[in-house]
Amino acid sequence: MTPERKIPERRSRKARRTRDTLAQAAFELVLDRGLRNVTVEEIAEAADVDRRTFSRYFTSKEAAALDSLRGDGDRINAALRARPAPEPPLLAYRRAVLDWLADPGAEPWHRRPRIFDLLVVAEEEPTLYAVFHHIRVDAQEDSVAIIADRLGVDPRQDIRPAVTVAAGAGALLAAQAAWVRGGRPDALPALVAEAFDALSADLLGEPRPAPERHLDAPERHPGAPEQHRGITSTTSTAEEAEGTEATS
Repeated sequence: MTPERKIPERRSRKARRTRDTLAQAAFELVLDRGLRNVTVEEIAEAADVDRRTFSRYFTSKEAAALDSLRGDGDRINAALRARPAPEPPLLAYRRAVLDWLADPGAEPWHRRPRIFDLLVVAEEEPTLYAVFHHIRVDAQEDSVAIIADRLGVDPRQDIRPAVTVAAGAGALLAAQAAWVRGGRPDALPALVAEAFDALSADLLGEPRPAPERHLDAPERHPGAPEQHRGITSTTSTAEEAEGTEATS
């Protein structure tokens, strides 16, 4: 390796270390003190750099605090590229997500310290959630390109790659939201599998009728019999109708 080549590589490593140090400082300060109680200047000071250096790497304290999540989309997309070509696109996306969750080396969310806490804060802080949304969108754009390549189509002309990724990413987002609100940091893989199962089974099958509520029904008082609740099941009505037809 020539000395000329070593210099850019050394600078690149130094820049990466500076970015990581800033991101870690933001991550810890936001979790320890709350987003609104942390300033960009305090993050820069904790990383032993000035405000100008911070602005060279990040546009906001939210972007710095969430920077550790940006690589997760890359890891999922790497797993997606590695899936066997014959797999249907949505199945490939599902298995890529589960591969990421099962790989300790990839440090998925439920194995990485305090990521659960960070996503809880993101659910509560609109500006933090907005940045998280943009991180997801960036990853999904790459996923669309990968699916389009698997199908041999142009994603600008064929809507299937975008639909596949929207469905898969939606299942992952629903699982993540349930994970954060459920308060069980170890439950993420099971929730992701459940979300994809719902997507591929329940929601693609025949819809089941929902109970029908009659707004003019009397209010049920404690101790009142069940028939005064004011809810009529459409399933029971359908069964009664079938029985009437059978006997007529």
